[in-house]
Amino acid sequence: MTADSRASLDDIRAFHARMMAAASHSADERLERAFRLVRREAFMGPGPWEIVVNGRYIETPSDDPTFLYQNVLVSLDRSKGINNGEPFLHAAFLGAVAPKPGETVVQIGTGTGYYTAILSTLVTPGGHVHAIEIDEALAGRTRDNLAAFKEVSVVCADATSFELPDADLVYVSAGVVAPPKSWLQALRPGGRLIVPWQANDRVGLAVLITRGDIGFSAHVLMPAYFIPCIGASDPAQSIRIPNRGQARSIQSIWLTEEHAPDETAVAIYREVWFSNAGIGA
Repeated sequence: MTADSRASLDDIRAFHARMMAAASHSADERLERAFRLVRREAFMGPGPWEIVVNGRYIETPSDDPTFLYQNVLVSLDRSKGINNGEPFLHAAFLGAVAPKPGETVVQIGTGTGYYTAILSTLVTPGGHVHAIEIDEALAGRTRDNLAAFKEVSVVCADATSFELPDADLVYVSAGVVAPPKSWLQALRPGGRLIVPWQANDRVGLAVLITRGDIGFSAHVLMPAYFIPCIGASDPAQSIRIPNRGQARSIQSIWLTEEHAPDETAVAIYREVWFSNAGIGA
């Protein structure tokens, strides 16, 4: 292959977007467009960058953005273990929650705003993304990176104690032992919450929670492990801890104050509990 026949950065970005569309398991053509339009390098800081592979940090040979268009974690703050998440995983999350134009999104854990930008693109026109980041330095970088995105607001706050606005979608990018009840209560009817549920050291699952007329359905999507969410990762809040099989069996989640745990409970926490029965059972 000659130098003139090598793929351009635009070609590589377009192919990356096609892969993300396939990874999303969604027929929504807007997903491919969003990944094509939002440039990952604009959110990673100056290169070269550190790619995370099996817990090891490998520096890219240069600041060529083509190194970023792989299914890899990119280090944002090595000292804190904070990375920009794997694109295939987030593509699957986005496909599952199906953001729509005009919807209100709350994103918890923005990093430096890359997936915030993609969410904003998907809810445009008429939508809004409320981005919450607890790390002050990262929140500042997110604000700078998203200055041109008028339908995004960024706050530096602890999302477990911050009063969330009513939302059609709550998108969580940090692992929790159990989702706080305030996140569930923020959902509008039909609203979705996607959260990495790290019930114990051996169980990490992405869970899609949807608000119904009388409760919240819960559906396990795939394995997922994220950096712990400050304020929602204390094992002491666990009253009953599920094993792997029990965790995968969940079909609903309930607020304890509204419905006490019954014989279908497989995981019980101070504010919420998971059941292996559906909300209509």
